[in-house]
Amino acid sequence: MTAAAEKNFAGRLVSRLGPFSYLIDAATGFTIRPEDLPRRISASGASLRAAGLLPGDRVLIGCSLTPASTLVYLGAMYAGLVAVPVDDRTVATCATMLLDATGAKAVWTETGLRGNGIFKGSVVTLKGDLAKDSLSTMSPAPCEESDVAALMATSGSTGIPRFVMVSHGNLIANTEAIIRSQQLENDERAMLILPVSYCFGASVLHTHFYQGGGVVFDRRFMFPDKVLQGIAQFGCTTFAGVPTVYNSLLRRSGIRQIAMPCLRRFLQAGGGLSAGRIREMRSAVPTRFYVMYGQTEATARISCMEPERWEERIGSVGQPLDNLTVRIVDDEGDELPPGQVGELLAKGPSICLGYLNDPGETRRVFCDGWLRTRDLARRDEEGYLWIEGRKGAFLKMRGIRVSFAEVEARVTAIPEIYECAASAVDHPEAGEALVLFIVPNGGAQISGQDIRRHLPAHWALDSIHFVPELPKTSAGKVALSLLRVQTNDCHAAAV
Repeated sequence: MTAAAEKNFAGRLVSRLGPFSYLIDAATGFTIRPEDLPRRISASGASLRAAGLLPGDRVLIGCSLTPASTLVYLGAMYAGLVAVPVDDRTVATCATMLLDATGAKAVWTETGLRGNGIFKGSVVTLKGDLAKDSLSTMSPAPCEESDVAALMATSGSTGIPRFVMVSHGNLIANTEAIIRSQQLENDERAMLILPVSYCFGASVLHTHFYQGGGVVFDRRFMFPDKVLQGIAQFGCTTFAGVPTVYNSLLRRSGIRQIAMPCLRRFLQAGGGLSAGRIREMRSAVPTRFYVMYGQTEATARISCMEPERWEERIGSVGQPLDNLTVRIVDDEGDELPPGQVGELLAKGPSICLGYLNDPGETRRVFCDGWLRTRDLARRDEEGYLWIEGRKGAFLKMRGIRVSFAEVEARVTAIPEIYECAASAVDHPEAGEALVLFIVPNGGAQISGQDIRRHLPAHWALDSIHFVPELPKTSAGKVALSLLRVQTNDCHAAAV
């Protein structure tokens, strides 16, 4: 590989694939073997270029938990194109909006889009396995580390998707730092239930392939025991999930009975998981449990808590990755001493280039190389971080500020409660009052008054709504915007 091609993230990843680099669809058993995977990634890139796309062109990719979209995602970067991975269901319903927002010259989906050819201009529409019948391959396209490799979707404060510009250099730096922080070996195999369109899912894919390991996709998490059995069947060493995933495993699976002898680590990010739930997971499966913190704007991960020290620092998200610097600052931007809460800023080679077509927000969030995370945190004398909440993710009751994260943690600690999401409404006496959405644990009976007794006396409660489930995004996070729609059809408890 030339020096310029070595800077291509996907090209470097392909060069590091090894004898354990299988790509497997657990639901069907379809397997791409290590000796064929490099060719299929290269052929996917060659097919995109043969369709008339040029280096720097953007490709909208409908991602699902199957090997096909992964080949196109990696193949696009390998060919010097800009991959735009988005959940396939969103592409199916919002392709025109996404094409307009990203300026993509092509759209790929596994099964095709209805009404192909209806898009403005000369958008190329592609579908299926681009490498299946292709005899063409190519070398990785030369690029600079500052070139954009991917546009990753994230939601802004208004809920409107923004696209973060992630460079080849960002991906290389973050992937290598994550590998070091998790002590990944070259024989690893990840069980992946998170979509590659979500930066956490993408980072698990990246790290395991980059280190010479493999990846198993499983889209059957609605039946969690099937996924656990897949971990055992395919010899997976890593499992990654957001808090709702671990809640489901503890309450709705046979995790305590299903043996997974090859499993070496659990990875958790995407929000806070209570200390009690982490202890339950460690008791159910005695393996290493990594708590991490990150943002799309930092490529993926910012910090990692080594499992050996978790009990000493319960609630911490660990120390920054070894190529990042963090600061905790007040509203004036002055650095705060250990123990004080302020906004967390991060700087280093994995901090991304900014937001696509949004220079104003880019200037506000990416300041002189520092990422303003908008998360409130504190740091101890040894540099361990605690996330205290999100700027704006608080309510004030009777003059006391309380984070929604604290509310949800307290409520889900009640044994009869499986999940909780909190929001707020105006209150004539308290200023603001809580609205709770509760999923009972396994049909348990609990009243609003029972819940009230577990909460601090100064917390004002407007209403408690019992719902059959909390709506989730494709990444497994709670979709707060949909909860109020559910309210009309659920039972409200007296408080």
